Amino acid sequence: MSNLTDMEIFARVVSAGSMSAAGREMNLSPAVVSKRIRRLEEKLGTRLLQRTTRQIAMTEAGQGFYERVIAILASVEEAESFVSRGSAKARGNLRVAVPTSFGRMHIAPHLGRFLSENPDLSINLDLSDDFVDIVGDGYDLAVRIAELSDSSLVARRLAPVHRILCASPAYLEKRGIPESIEDLTHNHVTIAATNQDPWRLAGPNGIETVRTHAPVKTNSNEVVRECLLEGVGIALRSTWDIGPELRDGRLQILLPQYRASKDVGLYAVYPSRQFLPAKVRVFIDFLASLYGSSPYWDGGLEEWLRLPSNARAS
Repeated sequence: MSNLTDMEIFARVVSAGSMSAAGREMNLSPAVVSKRIRRLEEKLGTRLLQRTTRQIAMTEAGQGFYERVIAILASVEEAESFVSRGSAKARGNLRVAVPTSFGRMHIAPHLGRFLSENPDLSINLDLSDDFVDIVGDGYDLAVRIAELSDSSLVARRLAPVHRILCASPAYLEKRGIPESIEDLTHNHVTIAATNQDPWRLAGPNGIETVRTHAPVKTNSNEVVRECLLEGVGIALRSTWDIGPELRDGRLQILLPQYRASKDVGLYAVYPSRQFLPAKVRVFIDFLASLYGSSPYWDGGLEEWLRLPSNARAS
């Protein structure tokens, strides 16, 4: 058990980012944490952490050891959960990374129900539009909207993601409705966050690339959304983000034969482990039951989303 505790301290130091922060989380003094890490390194005969006055960093050996340690600790937690409460119960703290807007709109409103169904579980929900290092940063899982190809992680598809071109009626009254990609490119204002420029649109002729052009530059998807609603220009948005506005007419779908790649989806991504902790499994199952192959945010938009590839905006 002493060895297991040392492993837990090491893993907590890595996820917390410092020995003092890990000590606070585990109610241990920094001196005790440092002593236990040193003892672990002596037992293994290698340095796991590089220490400076301001931060710590894992060595190559430390990185490999950490990836295996968190799998061991997850298996221990799963075994304890199975014995004490049954394998279907979840307990402990769940650390999840989610995209900012999606987390605010489609995860946070459902957390009350999830926590009431799992009273022994707490959640640390980190909102960020960056692709975090799940293992290195100590996350149990991440929710991602992307085309995924990283074979070192396990991913479960939670829902399709439809990204369509749209604009407000006020903008269209001023500038007209684009009739083609060429018209869109040369005669219209197109707005996008800096990390989503250019657009790659799948259409009748395959993938086409569109460079955006707008008087507003921003790294925020939420700023793009507000500019879209205020009639600044045309944007490529996900239906989970603007479903209500499409249904009530505040936004209009344009060039429906062009979409972002159909391979983009909503995924739960987690480290590859032989035994998936109950807390991770129940959260993923909960999200899958919320969304599914026909997510609630697409309600009322099915006719547009089923349009054939040669369809044109009316």
